[in-house]
Parts: sequence; C-alpha cells; structure tokens
Amino acid sequence: QVELVESGGGSVQTGGSLTLSCAPSGRVIESFAWFRQGPRKEREFVAAIDKSAVTKYYAHSVEGRFTASTDRDKNTAYLQMNSLKPEDTAVYFCAASQYFLGSYYLVQERYSYWGQGTQVTVSE
Repeated sequence: QVELVESGGGSVQTGGSLTLSCAPSGRVIESFAWFRQGPRKEREFVAAIDKSAVTKYYAHSVEGRFTASTDRDKNTAYLQMNSLKPEDTAVYFCAASQYFLGSYYLVQERYSYWGQGTQVTVSE
C-alpha cells in the first residue's frame, strides 16, 4: 500500500510563496501531479512532472508562477508556488502513479495514489 504524505500548505498574503511536498512510501513513483479544489469548485489540474523532471506540465493559470520539481533520491515531488493570488486558495492534492503517464497527465483516474490534501489560503 502506497501512502502519499503531503506537507507545506498554509496561509500567506497576495504575492507570497509556499512550497508543497509530496513524499510517497512503499513504491517508486514515475509520475506526480498536483490538483486543487477551491471553494465550490471542481477539482482541477495544476501541474504534473515525471520523476526525472524531464517532462513538466502546468495549468495556464499557474504557468510562470509555480514550479514542479523532484528529488529522485528521496522519491519526493515539490511544488514551489510564487506570486500567489487569492484565486489560488484551495485544497491542494498530490497524486502519483507508478507509470509514466505522458499525455494522460490531465486524467485524474490515471493516478492510483492520492495525498490527503493540504490547505493553501491566500489573502488580499
């Protein structure tokens, strides 16, 4: 059984920064992704990265502000979030797959493992 442990959420003011981490246990992960669900919204894609950090994808709304990275030795993924805006307020979920997802990175059902979610709140 794989468990994804997320950390790094919190509250910041507009323009602030946070870094989320996602550490799986029990299995080497090939693909990581981050999704988020804001108040009264559907869960949406934020970013995806393969374990080698060769392939990265970002939602248009976060491109240029968020950066995904991995630490292969720790089998851990990170999401550096800069220039945060109130509309980034959401619960952020890490998702992971033991397979390289390639063009399926947007498909939530392709991810076998999910973190518990971490709250990110950005105030004016």
